[in-house]
Amino acid sequence: MSDLPLSPATGAAAEDAPAADSRPRSAVSAGVGIVGIAGLFSYLLIARHAPQIAAFFGIDWGTRGPMDGPNSAIASVLACGIPMVLWSLFVDKVHRNPSTGIDWSQRRPWRETVDISLTKIAGLWATWGLIALFYATMRYYWEGNYAFAMDLLERVAPWLLLVSVPYMLWLDRRMVEPRDGCYQFGRWLLAPGQPVDGRAIGHHFRAWAVKGFFTAFMLSIVPGNFAALVTVPMSEALANPYMIALWTINLLYLVDVHVATVGYILTLKPLDSHIRTANPYGMAWVAALVCYPPFILMNGGPLDYTVNGSDWGYWLEGHETLMMLWGVVLVALVAVYAWATMAFGIRFSNLTHRGVITHGPYALTRHPAYVSKNLSWWVGSLPFLVTAGGWVEGARNMVVLGLVSGVYYWRAKTEEKHLLADPAYVAYWNWAQRHALVPRLFTRLTGRTRPLIRLEPDPRVGPVA
Repeated sequence: MSDLPLSPATGAAAEDAPAADSRPRSAVSAGVGIVGIAGLFSYLLIARHAPQIAAFFGIDWGTRGPMDGPNSAIASVLACGIPMVLWSLFVDKVHRNPSTGIDWSQRRPWRETVDISLTKIAGLWATWGLIALFYATMRYYWEGNYAFAMDLLERVAPWLLLVSVPYMLWLDRRMVEPRDGCYQFGRWLLAPGQPVDGRAIGHHFRAWAVKGFFTAFMLSIVPGNFAALVTVPMSEALANPYMIALWTINLLYLVDVHVATVGYILTLKPLDSHIRTANPYGMAWVAALVCYPPFILMNGGPLDYTVNGSDWGYWLEGHETLMMLWGVVLVALVAVYAWATMAFGIRFSNLTHRGVITHGPYALTRHPAYVSKNLSWWVGSLPFLVTAGGWVEGARNMVVLGLVSGVYYWRAKTEEKHLLADPAYVAYWNWAQRHALVPRLFTRLTGRTRPLIRLEPDPRVGPVA
């Protein structure tokens, strides 16, 4: 698939374009996610059985138990990410994709690019400084789970500063156009009054805002998610259908969290996993951020749909067969959600365009993660059943969960508004509308060949590739 600089695509053009019968090629192969999960599960087994493995090799493990600490959790992220990087480079050869913006046959003389590189380094370091200042100012980042993320980032920051210098000097000699948004920001800092590309600077800041916000969040939840699976006794996990389902769901969320964490970290042009464009629409940022702390509206906020409620295990207790069936449905829904994240490989990210994904669950619907996640909440929480407050409280929870699903519907639409500026996504959108299972089902149910709402890109604020 060609990923050239983005150009706005009007709704009329998208509708009039001939719809291809063959599914457009995915920017990521299925193998990337598969090898990542293989690496993750292998490390999980090692961490769980570390004492037994040490004893087998005659290593004195002492009184230490399984490797469930936060550093081990970060090692599990590496175990997931390294195989995905190797597969991407040696099997998929993503570094050869034109969309990287790199010409490997090109070796500019140092004197031609050193000034550009130093300007970009200044822009990059200044950007990191602004992110660090934001972290330092917000007390939220130094409490609870986020404290570990901040400690980790403090430890790696000097190494990132050091490595960024040779990396930038090396890469710019091979870039087709090295004067990107980072360069434009550095030029604005170092040469006041000189002309700069303001849209490119805006893209640069949006991309790093996404990376800064979500990388800290993902690093904060990795240790707890990992430790729970390493330490839980299998006898407890397999005690009954409810516990089996919970253990399996936690394992699937482990996949989601680790692949997503790798994705936020590895935004690199040589891997073709860089952020091509960050969503330029404010409504998209609002719709996304209200789903994550500290802005989250659910889980104790005004859109908490579990007030005076309980989960499916409480309501189905004593009904073994029904509980088994319910658990299978719930696990299947969460499996689709994890599969959707896994399909991105090293390119997962909110609010960004890093290549169009068309394989896996994206062959069934354009938004498999949102569809499966919201259905799992309806199935798992049973919002109409409450322990206090009667039918009024149950009705209220149903309305609130409906609003939550509405938020995710709007997230999907604002993401499409961004991505439809890329002809590659237009081709996928048209294919999915004709051939993907969920759009075809809605077409049959409603009689409409086009969704009720479709937001078109605005060329005045269009993406900068």
